[in-house]
Amino acid sequence: MGTTILSFEDRVVIETLHHEKHSLQYIADYLGFSKTTIFNEVYRLAGEYHAVKAQTDHEVKLSHRGRKTILTTNLKRLIEEKIKIQKWSIEQVAHVVRIAYKIIYNWIDQGLLDINVTDLPNHGIRRKRAKETRGSFSHGRSIEDRPAEISDRNTSGHFEADTVLSGKRKGQAVATFVERKSRLTIVKRLNGRDSTSMSKAILELANQLGDNLKTLTVDHGKEFANYNLIEEQTGVPLYFAH
Repeated sequence: MGTTILSFEDRVVIETLHHEKHSLQYIADYLGFSKTTIFNEVYRLAGEYHAVKAQTDHEVKLSHRGRKTILTTNLKRLIEEKIKIQKWSIEQVAHVVRIAYKIIYNWIDQGLLDINVTDLPNHGIRRKRAKETRGSFSHGRSIEDRPAEISDRNTSGHFEADTVLSGKRKGQAVATFVERKSRLTIVKRLNGRDSTSMSKAILELANQLGDNLKTLTVDHGKEFANYNLIEEQTGVPLYFAH
């Protein structure tokens, strides 16, 4: 069964690869979705595919469904398949579906998911450690210190950075940089999901944008561990989300 939940970052990658004339099967293999899912997404709207337009259409359709529990039948099936069959960790699933991993643990505790502790990698040891599989760190400037004008999307030049992994091609990843006000999206290929590759991508971005890159908001993934070096060489402050 193919995954059908796409994030905005996934749509950015789809737009990029589709623009580069890659086949639907290639895109599906790269992201780990079924070919049918990619086909339906590419032809979601008439005309050339654009990630921002597709995301807007997705959000509008979601809003029309009314207030429903976040744990839908499709989401429940997806989480159970990824953990029980494909042996993903809860942290990996949470990152893909873009919810807090603690929510999934709570659903398991409440009996809302057909998942036992024995189904989890290392029988739930990761939960006790309360860390992401890929690792994280706790340093850096908190998002709480970010100026209000950035949060309100009143000024341009403030980007959010993230990493998108290939679902089937281990080690392949891209970095996405989304400008908060305009939603301008820039995608850069990475040699790997590590701090050296990400630092190189950010320094390249800073060189290309100059003063148009004012701040970056990121998570505490290990790929952003060189934030001190990045700030020193670019003068761009990095803010870390919770």
